[in-house]
Amino acid sequence: MMIALRKLLSAAVAICAAATPLQAQQTALPSWVMPELLAGAKAEGELTIYSSTNEQEALPLLKMFQDVTGLKINFIRGAEGALTSRIMTETRAGQSSWDIVASTVVSRLPPHLTKQYDPPEARNLRPEARDPDRRWYGVYAAYNAPAYNTALVKPEELPKSYEEFLDRKQWAGRVAMDTSDREWMVGILRHFGEQKGRKLLDDLVRALNPVIVDGHLALARAMAAGEYMVTLSNYTMLTSNMQLSGAPLEFFPLDPVSMFISQVGVNAKAPHPNAALLAANFMISREAQQFAAQTGRLPTRDDVDTTPRDAFVRLRSKTVIPVLLNGDESRTTQKIYDEIFKKR
Repeated sequence: MMIALRKLLSAAVAICAAATPLQAQQTALPSWVMPELLAGAKAEGELTIYSSTNEQEALPLLKMFQDVTGLKINFIRGAEGALTSRIMTETRAGQSSWDIVASTVVSRLPPHLTKQYDPPEARNLRPEARDPDRRWYGVYAAYNAPAYNTALVKPEELPKSYEEFLDRKQWAGRVAMDTSDREWMVGILRHFGEQKGRKLLDDLVRALNPVIVDGHLALARAMAAGEYMVTLSNYTMLTSNMQLSGAPLEFFPLDPVSMFISQVGVNAKAPHPNAALLAANFMISREAQQFAAQTGRLPTRDDVDTTPRDAFVRLRSKTVIPVLLNGDESRTTQKIYDEIFKKR
């Protein structure tokens, strides 16, 4: 009897020991992992993502996803316009090579190109970061505000409003703008009204003769290098990113502050559908947004701290105007932007 009991206890211990690694593995899985999708994703083997995020930030983030899933990641980086053109060209050719897209372009794509889905992590997003049609979800919030090189401009020299920029004619030629700040322009026009806002923009161009730089990241880097003293607007996350690397940059919010959401969307005909849904859930998870916040990107979740810590306090002390443009609106407003800033 005693021998039989010992054998039974030994077998039980062996079973528990064998089960422990599996239990530990399941316990160690991040909260964004959906086991049923993970199994399907592993069978698919890879994921292709189109994104406008620079490689220095995107690749370490995607490695977090890769370390958990073991998937091969195909990362295709491009500006918003280039990504849109690529997707539309593939669509016309009957191709479908991308699984997810992470950029501001998702809301501008024809709705039938993106899948309606309900990722579990979406319940933790702020309302403005959830598409009512369930075709995209917010990865980070982009706020537009002027920035200055602190080695070239003193804080007391800064204007207190956009109108006061007109009194800084000595900065002419040393002020820069991105080639496609449509959302910022729309915020100005909505805040001041079409007529007054358009006159203000025209006056700013005449007074400051801003240099047009192709790309928000290029603009932030040029500002950090001292090529320009001030920018009328740039993404505050890029200003903060340069500041974190030691650059003499700082943003100073003025009324209005335009805000829009960078999104993640899933291809309705994704080559790797399980990997796509799992990756989209990862992109809006707390772990992913905490990682991105370290570079200055502003989260769309309330359970993630910002960098700098007072970013939302400073930005939300001004009038924040959410701007979400569809494809037609984006093209129309870009033409207006070009007329104002590129007519010289």
